[in-house]
Amino acid sequence: MKEHKIGLTEKVISFALYGGLGVTTEVFFTAVVDLINAGNFDDLGLKGYSYIWMFPIYGLASMLFPFFFKFLKKWGRLVRYLTYGLSILLVELIAGFVLEQLTGRCPWEYQTGWHFSGYIRFDYLPLWMIFGAVIEEFHHFNKRIGLVN
Repeated sequence: MKEHKIGLTEKVISFALYGGLGVTTEVFFTAVVDLINAGNFDDLGLKGYSYIWMFPIYGLASMLFPFFFKFLKKWGRLVRYLTYGLSILLVELIAGFVLEQLTGRCPWEYQTGWHFSGYIRFDYLPLWMIFGAVIEEFHHFNKRIGLVN
């Protein structure tokens, strides 16, 4: 079966979908973590948050993931998921550093957990591995609907 050429419209839609998936996941995650950390289960407002900067950062996955998946798809799940998690930490480190240089601070500035200069939390590696697995499934979905080759 011949692959069709992905046009600019599909690329923009894919970028928006990946950006939306990332920001939405982050909002859900921060709401649940804040609820657990507060320990006050009487307030179930579940107010999550993200940063506008995160939309283009997560959107980049629409370009990076399909490229790297070509090489990773032959590997076993555990190796792929570990690679995703480590790659996400690397992107988070670079993005945090660049944002700090541009804006004067890294928006997420980790101060707890096993972190590196506030840019990344190594103890989040399993969560990033799970998120990488979600992105892999999202990639398969996007392929089925014709947004990626």
